[in-house]
Amino acid sequence: MKRSLPLAMLLALSLAPAARAANEADFKAAYAAAETASKEATGLRNQWTTTVSTLAAARKAADGGDFDRAVAAAKEAEALAKASIVQATSEKEAWKTMEIR
Repeated sequence: MKRSLPLAMLLALSLAPAARAANEADFKAAYAAAETASKEATGLRNQWTTTVSTLAAARKAADGGDFDRAVAAAKEAEALAKASIVQATSEKEAWKTMEIR
């Protein structure tokens, strides 16, 4: 038992994907996805202000060369935009159940 734990840990670490630093191409892909989702939310007239500020933070981090932080911010902005899309589409019909009859 004592020998199998280190062996299992070694196996788990060897199977884990190696972490690598993000680059400009990673940022551009993440930013494009976030921007697309943000535009969709804007089209639904439900863009959150936090999405806009998070996209700006992503751009600022990329301009400073910190692509790890830029990619993380772009992915967060995409998640915020998608959440605002879900909110807009769900509330499109949900208000009817709250209407006083």
